[in-house]
Parts: sequence; C-alpha cells; structure tokens
Amino acid sequence: MGEQPLSRRTFLSAAAITGLSAPLVAACGTSGPGSAKGGGKTLQAWVLVDQAQNRVQNLAVDAFNKSSKAGKVKLLPISSDGAVYADKLRVGMGSPNPPDLFFNWGSGSIRSYVQVGGLVDLSQKLAADPAWKKSFLPSVLEAGKIDGKYYGIPLRGMQPVILFYNKSLFAEQGQKPPATYDELLKLIDFFKSKRIQPFALGGLDQWPNLMWLEYLVDRTGGPSVFENIAAGKPGAWRDPALLSSLQQVRDLVQRGAFGTNYNSVNYVKDGAGLLFAKGKAAMHLMGTWEVSNQVDRHRAFAEKDLGFAPFPSVAGGKGDPNSVVGNPTNYFSISSKSAGKDAAVEFLKKEMSDTAYVDALIKTGDVPAVTGLESRLSASPTPEFSKYVYQMVQKAPSFTLSWDQALMPQFKTPLLANLQKVFTGKQTPEQFVAAMESVK
Repeated sequence: MGEQPLSRRTFLSAAAITGLSAPLVAACGTSGPGSAKGGGKTLQAWVLVDQAQNRVQNLAVDAFNKSSKAGKVKLLPISSDGAVYADKLRVGMGSPNPPDLFFNWGSGSIRSYVQVGGLVDLSQKLAADPAWKKSFLPSVLEAGKIDGKYYGIPLRGMQPVILFYNKSLFAEQGQKPPATYDELLKLIDFFKSKRIQPFALGGLDQWPNLMWLEYLVDRTGGPSVFENIAAGKPGAWRDPALLSSLQQVRDLVQRGAFGTNYNSVNYVKDGAGLLFAKGKAAMHLMGTWEVSNQVDRHRAFAEKDLGFAPFPSVAGGKGDPNSVVGNPTNYFSISSKSAGKDAAVEFLKKEMSDTAYVDALIKTGDVPAVTGLESRLSASPTPEFSKYVYQMVQKAPSFTLSWDQALMPQFKTPLLANLQKVFTGKQTPEQFVAAMESVK
C-alpha cells in the first residue's frame, strides 16, 4: 500500500482490492476448524492485525470461551495491510477449510462470496431475535445488507464523513458553517476574497475526491441512486442526479474551492491536514479519523479550533439532509462451510453488543454502532466529538458506504481514476459515465 497512513482509512480503502489477479498465497498455514478442549469446535475468526482492536476483540473471545459449550473461538490476526488480508481471505474462502468467522468491510468486499453461496444469510436469525437486531443502529445494520439480506454483524466503530471547519478562523471572519449548498458556495467565494483556500483536499491520493461526489449524489438524488449502481441495474450510471453532481464537482473546482494545487497535495502524508491545521484552508471534508490525525499531528489546533458540521442540504434535492456517507463500520460474517455455524452465531449474538466489549471499543476512541450509548460515550478520549458522531448516525435514515468499498473490486481503480479526470477537467460527466459503464 506504500506510505503508512495517518489513520485506518487505507485499511478501509484496501477492502475493495480483493486481488482478483493476484497470485495465490498460503492461507496463513491454518487448517480449518478443529476440536476444542471440553467438546465442540474451535472456530477460526480472521481479523486485521491492529494492536488496539485485537486486544478488544480478544476480550470478547475470552468472555465467550469461558461460558460456551457449543464451541470455542480463536482469533487469528492475518495482516495489517488490507490488500494482503483481502488476498489471503480470497484464498482461504476458496479452500476446503475457510475461516468460520471473518472481519470484512461489507458490501462489495463480500459480494462475490455471497454470489457463490459462501456466506450464511443471517436474516432469519436476526428476525427471530428482535432484541439482538435492535441492539444495533438501523442505518449501520442496513448498510451491511447485500441484495436485501443480512450477511454481516457490526464489529466496531462508525466513521462517517463530516464537514470540518476552523472555529477560530470562522469566528474571526464572522462566518458560520453552511447549512445549505448555496451557503457553502458563498463561503467559498468569501474565503477566496480573503486569500484563504476554502477547502483542503488531498487530491493526489484520489480517494478524498470521492467524498464530494458521494454527498452531492446523496443530497441530490437520495440513496437509491447509488443503490441502483451498486446493484448493477442497467442505466444506473446515467442517473440525472449523478450527472448533475459531477457537474457540481467541476463547478467547485473552477470556483476555486480547493485552490490550484489540490491535485499535488496528499492526505496520507498530512499535506491536506497541515493546510487545514495551519489556517491555510478554512474547511476539510473528511472522515471522522481526521480527529485522531489532528490530535496526533496538531494537538493545539485539534483541542482549540477543530469544529464539525454535517454536509449541507441541496435545494430541490431528493436526499434527506440527515443521511450520511462514509464507512458505517466493519463486520463479522460467517462462512457457509463452517462446521460451527450455530456457535459462530452465538458468539456474534453474545459479544458484538455486549457491555464490556462496547465499553472497551469506546475507550479506544471508537463510536460503536450499538443503541443506547449516549451516557457511556463520556468515557471516550474525545467525548464531545464521539457523542456528535453517534447522534449524527443515530438520526440518519441512511448510511451509504463509501463507493470504493461498496462496488465490486474491479470498479475501484477506474472509479477513482475517472473521477480525478473530472476534477482536473480531462473528462466530462458524460465521459465519466461512459467509462464506468464499460467496466465489467
């Protein structure tokens, strides 16, 4: 993946790289489920290597193993690199002994497994246990659906995309965060007149560009526009809302929203974050991981000046202004080949919304996708922000997964490359659509 990121975003974006043309690699030397001491099966649970997360996950495993009679769970951290993890998962899922449970990013990252009957449909299990289903925030649980069925249970925290702004800079200039898109355009013109770049943008890394298109499409046409694209419906890429949003992207660039050098500014190496923290840019559209990045790199700015607001509404748009885009969470799914499917379901049911597990996630700075957390979020390292994110997702009627995660893997590179061409004026909206329709 190259340069180590400032946040978990690279792990998330790597989900779409399932390595369809990558060489086969050994599936970590595992040999599938085995016998557990005391009876039952030992279930393999594959996860990313992440010290903080693995520690919390092992707490859940230990708690389950102490009381379970149906089987035991063994956590197997596979790789810290999302692309490597996805490659090994592909090999493991194609073997006679796939992992029983495995960490994934939902949607496009597991759609190919669903298509060949490789995953357990959890819909009936959730329907039969309303309390379990209601323990998760609806928009996040729904974001894990594929073709109307549930194949994943929320595993960790939520990471919606938020409009960040410099509170001191806004106060000095007598401005406030935009509630409407028209207000956002006026702010762009205002800050330009003050020789302040309106928005930081790490265009060199390409994926930050996508957040603008995701929100504009959602606000203009509603979540169904992308739902149709993700489902592969004929003509979905030609939806008028997508075309008009692409044109809005071009207008933003031409208006000077991102300055003149955005395409050579990176996010991963803190280029965009530094512009924002130093007051060179007034705003930054980015995922919630931006907070930890700013705390790590620019603590004084983060503690004093980092403001946050929702993406504004678009006049005449069909989308609900409370809807969000980004990364709803990560999920645990169950292999249909597992000899311990019932025990795997019990593990997910008992542990993924358990008080001890959720509280441990909160202490790492995560905002879990579990209901009734308002008071418990005071234990977060950033309680004010964590509560804001929680309330934001709680009232969201829909949570659209980042397009490069939600689409099948072969779409990721063309999506980001073609969108960058729209940003730089090398491609029209119509040419973008034609290019994406040609991806098979």
